[in-house]
Amino acid sequence: MTARIQPVTLTPLPGFPEVLEGDDLADLTIKALQDNGIQLVDGDVLVLSSKIVSKANGLRAPSADQADVVLSQTVRIIAERMTPSGVTRVVESAAGPVMTAAGVDASNAADRSTVLLLPHDPDAVAEELQQAVQTGWADLTGDRVRIGVILSDTAGRPWRNGQTDFALGACGLHVIDDLRGSTDANGRVLSVTERCIADEIAAAADLVKGKAANIPAAHIRGLAQHVRSYEPDEQGGASSPGARDLVRTGAQDWFGYGSFEAVRAALGVEPGSATASEVGIPFTLAEDALTRARRALRVALLFSPGATSRIAGATITLTAPDDFTLGVVATRAEVALHGEGLATDLSRNPARQPPPELAGDGLLTADSSIHIVFQ
Repeated sequence: MTARIQPVTLTPLPGFPEVLEGDDLADLTIKALQDNGIQLVDGDVLVLSSKIVSKANGLRAPSADQADVVLSQTVRIIAERMTPSGVTRVVESAAGPVMTAAGVDASNAADRSTVLLLPHDPDAVAEELQQAVQTGWADLTGDRVRIGVILSDTAGRPWRNGQTDFALGACGLHVIDDLRGSTDANGRVLSVTERCIADEIAAAADLVKGKAANIPAAHIRGLAQHVRSYEPDEQGGASSPGARDLVRTGAQDWFGYGSFEAVRAALGVEPGSATASEVGIPFTLAEDALTRARRALRVALLFSPGATSRIAGATITLTAPDDFTLGVVATRAEVALHGEGLATDLSRNPARQPPPELAGDGLLTADSSIHIVFQ
């Protein structure tokens, strides 16, 4: 007989007031639990929106300075695109995850003149909340419980439309269920499967809370197997891995740049740099071939003084002071054009040789050029 599986229940916690700077989130959470008739037991999980953490901790900045604020919260820029409202960037945020605009967000900010910032150490915030809720609950009821806490935020995902909630910070949980080395139902050995428990919980909790409903927290029961005891490390911090451990870095990061930015970076144009703005950033809306070709040529001609380009119809003519520079510019142009999604066909006009009587006197130079047809 198959063992009965423990059901999982997700309960929203309505009744949270508008959180203000200086509010005690642990007290507000305990009150919300009581108001909704929920008694904490061992193995429960609480999921709280990072927005209320930002509000309570006063993590705000003027919305008029949003572009600069995003850069201040950015470790590195992954990709950038022009939009009708300005440049949008996907970045590695100071909070840890790779996400749009470093998580700087105006949604649910009661003051329209400000934007909310993410905490730089979400796992530490989750740990602080976990300990405060456990202590506050014990003081109130006499029951000492072991809970997990997740701070959730919203982001898109590569290759998928729409957004979902994920674990920005976590404490008291096995954030990963590592199944490598175990077997599936058919006896096959699993070699790569690691279930991201923390993200699955955050996404599930968003089904019962959410921005539009003004319900920033949820209570989850039935996942006690993923909740662990709090065991401080030698420095006094939580010993269990947090959500920052879920971020792929170093050799694990196969997507350090967007595809467009990877080509431009190889040609000396780092995303987010002044040079990137100077040569032009692609729009999210469709652009014609000529616009893309002109942008590619601005990249190609960087670092090659004296080289020029001219476009007639679908043909680019490149010229340069010498054959070496011409070859460099032509190679860069083909790479940049392909990076813009344009196919190319290259041909060369041979250098015009000076007449014998002028050969070698420096009065006449070669005028070799290269033609690139693009589409």
